[in-house]
Amino acid sequence: MLAADASRLGSECRTVAAAGAHRIHWDVMDGVFVPNLTFGPDVVAACRPLVDLHFEAHLMVVKPDELAPLYVEAGCDTVLIHAETCPHLHRSLAAIAEAGARCGVVLNPHTPASSISEVMTMIDEVLVMTVNPGFGGQRYIAAVESKIATVRHMIDDSGRSIDLEVDGGISAATAGAAVTAGANVLVAGSAVFGHREGPTAAIKELSNSV
Repeated sequence: MLAADASRLGSECRTVAAAGAHRIHWDVMDGVFVPNLTFGPDVVAACRPLVDLHFEAHLMVVKPDELAPLYVEAGCDTVLIHAETCPHLHRSLAAIAEAGARCGVVLNPHTPASSISEVMTMIDEVLVMTVNPGFGGQRYIAAVESKIATVRHMIDDSGRSIDLEVDGGISAATAGAAVTAGANVLVAGSAVFGHREGPTAAIKELSNSV
């Protein structure tokens, strides 16, 4: 939703739902961990009744333990937190699960896959960033594909059903490589809302590309 028209977020949620999106992905930024400031829990809560889609909050914040419960209360089905901001990652993930949401870990491009090896038994999702977080419309970092493949092996070895998501520069031109590396969930913002023929054509194009 970072690439949506901020003046009509509810309508934009309905648009992508009708276009065939499977989830609504909220990029939550605090202006500290990343140089941008975005959606508070009240915004998410206001949009929650408008569509029957999975909501996930990607918390790019320095205090995820304080904010995560607010986004669960706002109606998010999944809450994703950055390994880089959690000194007690196991505890932070457990708190999200106890609040009633799926929990996931996000890895910045430079963060090694090994940093999540000790929490594989408790997570529902891993999000591998294919850009540095903070702004939409960035160029996809192809070098991260090797890490996507490593995380896919970790998931397969765990024997658990864990989603592997990628976010950043995802388009019809890059989605295929990300899926080939092992991703099964794609976050696309600019490629959807900025498509010359609109979100329906964009999502169809993305689907066809994989």
